[in-house]
Amino acid sequence: MSHTYIIIDDSQDDVTKTQAIAERFRNLSFVASANSYDEGVNLILEHQPHLVFLEIDPSDKKSNLALSLINELYRYLSVVPKIIITTSKKELAYEALKYEVIDYLLKPLDINDFRKAILKFDRAIKSDLPHMEVKNPAATFEVLDETVAETLEKEEETEHDVTVKTVPATDSPVMVQKQQSLIICIKSYGDYRYIDSDDILYFEADNNSTDIHLNNGEMITAFKTLKHFETVLPESQFLRIHNSYIINVDQVSRIHTGNTVCYIKNSTTKLPFSKSYKDNVDLIINRIAGGNYLEI
Repeated sequence: MSHTYIIIDDSQDDVTKTQAIAERFRNLSFVASANSYDEGVNLILEHQPHLVFLEIDPSDKKSNLALSLINELYRYLSVVPKIIITTSKKELAYEALKYEVIDYLLKPLDINDFRKAILKFDRAIKSDLPHMEVKNPAATFEVLDETVAETLEKEEETEHDVTVKTVPATDSPVMVQKQQSLIICIKSYGDYRYIDSDDILYFEADNNSTDIHLNNGEMITAFKTLKHFETVLPESQFLRIHNSYIINVDQVSRIHTGNTVCYIKNSTTKLPFSKSYKDNVDLIINRIAGGNYLEI
């Protein structure tokens, strides 16, 4: 299977060198190249390649190339290409890993390192392809990922209960619906963490990552933006109320419109809401009012 790729680099000479090495791999098919941020984003949106080689520390600062380009893609694409960073400095390697890039290659590119990166890419692509039989499609909910999700296999089913027994190995958070609750699986460096959505109080933005606050006082960090979670979480349970917060509607105990704050059940936590998300707050009020409650 041939995988398309785009090279984004402010140096046309480096573009040529990267392409020359990539052409040695039969499964890679060159699509286009770009020398600036805007041009690169437009090319990716137009061609939607499988892979992007990205420079993030350009010599030409006017090119505006940076890791922020990856975040920009999440605004428009439900399936974001795999990213391999190609740059001459290693200082940004740790920061790049937070964006879940496939690899971080230092210039001048070494064929052996390049080969390893392509093998990682190939493995990631294969892990994203559906390979399990779907006996009950309703058992899957949605995947918090920039790639095509692996299919979940339901091994056991009774008349009144659906249990997902097998969860595929993927580097991205996965959400599975089990009865009426939602299970979120977050993997980080081989550590699989399963969270019941009912246990989540709220999501808090932290630069390019998101802190997930649980009702037991624990906090889990996921290397996805809050915007990403807003896009994929079910609005029936989670609504954004602020640039920094997504709240679990079921965990709201009080809303003070005068002070523009929402209170969390069984805690002293109160979260501000902004005018730009006032419609969501009104929606929370209406939903609570639609349930069984007595207004005094």
